[in-house]
Amino acid sequence: MSGHTFEVDAVLFDMDGTLVDSRALVERMWLIWAAQHNLDPKAILAVAHGRRTLETMQLVAPELATLDEAARLDALEEQQDGGETPVPGAGDLLLALPAHRWAVVTSAPSPLARRRIGGVGLPIPSVLVGAYDVKTGKPDPEGYLSAARQLGVDPARTIVFEDTPAGVAAGRAAGARVVGMTTTHRTLDQCDALVGDLKGIRVETGPDGTTIRLMVPA
Repeated sequence: MSGHTFEVDAVLFDMDGTLVDSRALVERMWLIWAAQHNLDPKAILAVAHGRRTLETMQLVAPELATLDEAARLDALEEQQDGGETPVPGAGDLLLALPAHRWAVVTSAPSPLARRRIGGVGLPIPSVLVGAYDVKTGKPDPEGYLSAARQLGVDPARTIVFEDTPAGVAAGRAAGARVVGMTTTHRTLDQCDALVGDLKGIRVETGPDGTTIRLMVPA
């Protein structure tokens, strides 16, 4: 099979646009907020994907960026739940990986992330780093570094799956290799490979149960 082969100790996934297709819900939340505050929705959507709510607010409307306002908008996102679907190939890939060798790092709050992942029939990870589990969100690497630490692996021996520039930058800054997914953006820079979904990714596990070989189609 032509493509890319990566030998790693763990696989780290973003959630929205990577494991779960929830783009419509996320964008609906921001469109509602933009209308409430008479803001340009295009400017918001240009930077919102892959970032925590508070940090998106700080970029587009710093005068509104408070913890209370971010919490209010996160609650609004929970009300928008419904209609999510798994990204093609996500279920097969997660089931092929050793359960103790993959994690999710997301800009969504952890309870929402667990509900969204389980709601589309995907397994819940043993390690999930959400929006309020870190001091600084993507593109800062804190989330990916935390996930690697909880899995007991060297971040440089991980591979990150991401669909946004902020997420790719976070993975790179953590020292991981990065597979970019073109589910949200047509292309992504600074990736070791690009895929449209998770179908066709093959997994081989070493005899010790730790080393993972991922074969990613071109």
